[in-house]
Amino acid sequence: MCGIVGYIGREDVKETILSGLEKLEYRGYDSAGIAILNGDGIHIYKDKGRITNLREVVDFSQMGTLGIGHTRWATHGIPNRVNSHPHQSSSERFTLVHNGIIENESILKKEYLQDTKFTSDTDTEVIVQLIQKFTDKDGDVPLAIRHTLSLLKGSYALAIIDSENPDVIYAAKNKSPLLIGKGEDFNLIASDAMAMINHTNEFYELQDKEFVILGRDEVSIYNLYGIKLDRETFKGEIDASDIEKGTYPHYMLKEIDEQPFVLRRIIANYQDENGKLAVSSEIVNAVKEADRLYIVACGTSYNAGLVGKSLLENISKKPTEVHISSEFVYNTPILSEKPLFIFISQSGETADSRAVLVKIKEMGYPSIAITNVKGATLYRETDYQMLLHAGPEIAVASTKAYTAQIAVLSILACTIEDDCSFDMLNELSRAASVMEGLCDNKELYENLAKEYLIESRNCFYIGRHVDYYTCLEAALKLKEISYIQAEGFAAGELKHGTIALIEDNTPVVAIITQEKINLNTRSNIKEVKARGAAVIAISMRRLSAETDQIIIDDVHEKLTPLVSAIPAQLLAYYAALYRDCDIDKPRNLAKSVTVE
Repeated sequence: MCGIVGYIGREDVKETILSGLEKLEYRGYDSAGIAILNGDGIHIYKDKGRITNLREVVDFSQMGTLGIGHTRWATHGIPNRVNSHPHQSSSERFTLVHNGIIENESILKKEYLQDTKFTSDTDTEVIVQLIQKFTDKDGDVPLAIRHTLSLLKGSYALAIIDSENPDVIYAAKNKSPLLIGKGEDFNLIASDAMAMINHTNEFYELQDKEFVILGRDEVSIYNLYGIKLDRETFKGEIDASDIEKGTYPHYMLKEIDEQPFVLRRIIANYQDENGKLAVSSEIVNAVKEADRLYIVACGTSYNAGLVGKSLLENISKKPTEVHISSEFVYNTPILSEKPLFIFISQSGETADSRAVLVKIKEMGYPSIAITNVKGATLYRETDYQMLLHAGPEIAVASTKAYTAQIAVLSILACTIEDDCSFDMLNELSRAASVMEGLCDNKELYENLAKEYLIESRNCFYIGRHVDYYTCLEAALKLKEISYIQAEGFAAGELKHGTIALIEDNTPVVAIITQEKINLNTRSNIKEVKARGAAVIAISMRRLSAETDQIIIDDVHEKLTPLVSAIPAQLLAYYAALYRDCDIDKPRNLAKSVTVE
């Protein structure tokens, strides 16, 4: 959950690395640092906090054409300057940045580094000290690095510079993402193509346990045995304009507004020349052959998976379970005879989900990845893939990826049902239009947030059926970015304990989109109002009451989670805005969770 950028070329390196790190701040923003190698040696600048803080300490008079940089989300050691990357070996010959977690750090210290003085609390420092130790022993830097890598247990993406060799950057990866960007008279390395897209759209994909020597004109990729590997480049599909905020004050607001366009892009990409739903026959056959589907995901993607379960079971009649990745890998349930696993992840790099994938591949079970990033780890390692086509999502709190996941799952559900009871593409198109109308009515959500949420210490969401799943996602959005303690409850469970939490003026957001539970949820609204709650009611127009504050134009009942998510996202956004929170980069969170 950190970001790496490295550059070797013929131009000054500082602005390339700093601007690249700014594009990776969604991956971590506890601290940041860069290292520049020039004729005077290695110059390191780092500080706690954002890249803006780092810019203030960098000496811009120091020129260099080789450098590495890092933005950190702390795992080992508190966020401070000492624990910030880059880290150096005791002799200061080697300088390194690292994403991931080294699980056997203490064992390596005890076995190999008992006489080494450590300056930080990080697991990262073990790596750079081992490289120094093995170089001192054998004198061969690539061999020393490969030897070190062979001892590491856990995840890593590494960029390493050697003060005695100003012509190369060394790099390696295992589980954590890392890409090489190919240029003319320069090469780049980064955790995400977004950090390099202004310089190149040609990339080398790295596999786990590969080692790279990066020169100005050459990229050499090896396995850990030192055998050179052939690798073709691929073209990145990111538009540089997609990763800019434009006139928006925050990425999150921009990404909320992009949802109708994302939905239309999904429609365009999942239909054939005759305007009919189109999913690859291999995926359709794999789903049909399975006796049970297992959706595996985390966070927002898990909430989308719950909606997907409803879609798959109600449209295609396919039994479906939804599991939290981190629970499944260590507490695997009894599986059916012919399971199929569906991994949902915006980034395609979620470490807990990948751990499940490794486990089920060993068991011989097939898998599908539903992800936003072509070429990501889950995309590469699953048997089948479905892209979200949402474009880069930079705000830490997911919005457009969530609705894109639901849309793609709805298409999958309808495609595997030979006689889908409604025109899915037409209904998705209508949902996109309704989303657009909701996004255009921001003043309503702004006023409701100011009236009900910004002074509150907690908030509850209630709903039934798929509305309950929307409540879980709505509560997650509010707590993520506004720091209001928010919970989503199945409305029918109120009397079983949770109604005890209702006090005078406690905000309760009720979501009503399903006709068969309309009156039940309205009864629950009366119950919480009788105990002093301040209720915001969100309903579909066909089910609306005169006192409902947010009324959504009607869409097909199975697709209501697509549109009911929009008011919840905007309420969270404006609550955070007026509580003066950092909306795009909420405290303690990072976008891509690449460590277990």
